[in-house]
Amino acid sequence: MLYQNLLSRRFSIVFLIALALTACGKGQAPQEPVRAVKILTVGASSAISDLEFSGEVRARIESSLGFRVAGKLLSRPAEIGQRVKAGQLLAQMDPQDYRATADAAEAQLVAAQTNRDVAGADFKRYQDLHAQGFISVAELQRREAAYISAQAQWKQAQAQNSVQGNQSAYTRLLADGAGIVTSVDASAGQVVAAGQAVVRLSLDGPRDVVFSVPEDKLGLLKTGDKVKVRQWVDGQVLEAVVRDVSASADSVTRTFVAKAALPKDASPVLGSTVTVNLSLDKAVAKSIKLPTSALRLEAGATSVWVLDPNTMTVKAQAIEVNTAEGNDAVVTSGLQNGDQVVLSGVHVLTAGQKVSVFGAAK
Repeated sequence: MLYQNLLSRRFSIVFLIALALTACGKGQAPQEPVRAVKILTVGASSAISDLEFSGEVRARIESSLGFRVAGKLLSRPAEIGQRVKAGQLLAQMDPQDYRATADAAEAQLVAAQTNRDVAGADFKRYQDLHAQGFISVAELQRREAAYISAQAQWKQAQAQNSVQGNQSAYTRLLADGAGIVTSVDASAGQVVAAGQAVVRLSLDGPRDVVFSVPEDKLGLLKTGDKVKVRQWVDGQVLEAVVRDVSASADSVTRTFVAKAALPKDASPVLGSTVTVNLSLDKAVAKSIKLPTSALRLEAGATSVWVLDPNTMTVKAQAIEVNTAEGNDAVVTSGLQNGDQVVLSGVHVLTAGQKVSVFGAAK
């Protein structure tokens, strides 16, 4: 009995010691650190004052010239940047086969003409014999049919000779107007197909500025709008009028091509780069701009961290972004003037976390 009491006391002492050690081992839970953040006090401003695009000067009429027939290219006098006159030789194809075909067609024409003349003479002679009663009507009709057939064959040979003559002339590629060669797509010795582009020619005359417009700005641009065109070379500013806006987007860039007509007396260098500026006269809705570093995407929704100055904690605020201007996002809803938005480190913050303002006096 005594032994059992001693054993029970020993177990009790061991249990109390273990309990005391366990209690001593528990420390206080570490507090979440106070993070320093940069703050921006937002305010509404004009979302867009004007639009600016990069454009290129091009001729209003550009011809992509190629041969009407296939063959081997013998020479191509035209070079990029060369000024040419109407009718000037741009490229020459090997005409040997086409000349031989044209000669054969001409010989066939001569033979057909001879047959026609013979058939015509026979028909006239048989007409006289029929008038004298020496031949029957049936014989006269056969001679008439032979003459008509020979006449048809002569017309066919005449048309064929004309076609083959044209084919031979098509071996010379001529400029269809005065202008500047802007591209060459074939070299001497190359075999080209009929219709394949060999030379691209920008014809003299009106000049256009061609520029691309993103889809979200397309509604702000329409035909007839006046734009300011500034040349990068000398800084000269010209006034142009939008004459055409593409109805469909480019398959690669997904932008819409617009063309603005330059004044008739303007003579900018073809292919030069210009800046196109469109001033908006109509009032534009007030919006809030935020750097993209302040945005966070969660569950398909865009939000920002807003600071509560009373508790110095942050909370998530859902916003709606309409478009982008440079490195800024244009916010149309979700924020009010005077809200303090966290600008950086948004992905390491949690709701209700205490923060301090970076650079604020302590």
